[in-house]
Amino acid sequence: MTAPIIELDQLTKKYDDQYAVDHLSLTINKGEIFGLLGPNGAGKSTTILMMLGLSEPSAGSVKVCGINSTSQPLDVKQRVGYLPDDLGFYDHMTGFENLLYTASLNGIDRKTAEERAFHLLEKVGLLDAANKKSGKYSRGMRQRLGLADVLIKKPEVIILDEPTLGIDPEGVRELLQLIKHLNKSEGITVLLSSHHLHQVQQVCDRVGIFVKGKLLADGNVEELARKLFFEDLFVIDVKADLINQPLIDHINEISGVNRVEQISAMELAIYGESDITAEVAKTIIHANVGLRYIQKRIYGLDEIYHRYFEGADHSAKNTRT
Repeated sequence: MTAPIIELDQLTKKYDDQYAVDHLSLTINKGEIFGLLGPNGAGKSTTILMMLGLSEPSAGSVKVCGINSTSQPLDVKQRVGYLPDDLGFYDHMTGFENLLYTASLNGIDRKTAEERAFHLLEKVGLLDAANKKSGKYSRGMRQRLGLADVLIKKPEVIILDEPTLGIDPEGVRELLQLIKHLNKSEGITVLLSSHHLHQVQQVCDRVGIFVKGKLLADGNVEELARKLFFEDLFVIDVKADLINQPLIDHINEISGVNRVEQISAMELAIYGESDITAEVAKTIIHANVGLRYIQKRIYGLDEIYHRYFEGADHSAKNTRT
């Protein structure tokens, strides 16, 4: 079993009567990419600051790499690389010089620092711009330099807070590919905080849905869908030449089918607790009905997230009334 590398236990941050983070309990395993997903103001950045020991919790505890972030923040910072949404560099220095400066702050000798800097600049695709002033870098280039910057000290964990903010679509694609590659090749644990659902779904092994300071659910996309949609986890959309009652009755007899909804004279939606696409197709073909189209509908993170968000909003309204 993979050991946890980040452990939050009832972590709470309160300002006056307002909870920024509300009794958050979460475990992130070593070597995984975990997405902390939620709208702006959900408390994601506050949680990250407490993980790094940059903000003290009102209650609860946080451990990173087995170290208490509140009582031993410097030890945590030695093991964690942090890329905020807008990382500052010395604009009059080159990308290479900025990396060397960060290395010196972390007590890395010059020779080792130069070797690592060249290696990382190549890894993030900035070797050609190594001697270019960082003030001339585009937003996407600065984010890639930021990744190299957090990696210079060889951290066990990297925390990325809205890393794709303000980057063009091609830059986003390249950055996400780079994050995934670093995770696989270096075995680095990645915590990615974002409100961009499709980006999180592209790279994360697991996702935590965070709304109004609370963690509503966590898991991979299928686990989250199962929690939400229960027995109707799988939906199969069918189009055939003729939809009649005998065909519907035959489909209802298939093991695992919960209900069949007729959309039109030629369309059905079949709801079940398992993937019965093959069985449905066989039944339609054996009924001598021309099968035009059959596809399993997969719940994406967008649909899952909005269902959770609506549920949280509905609960909040009920609480207020």
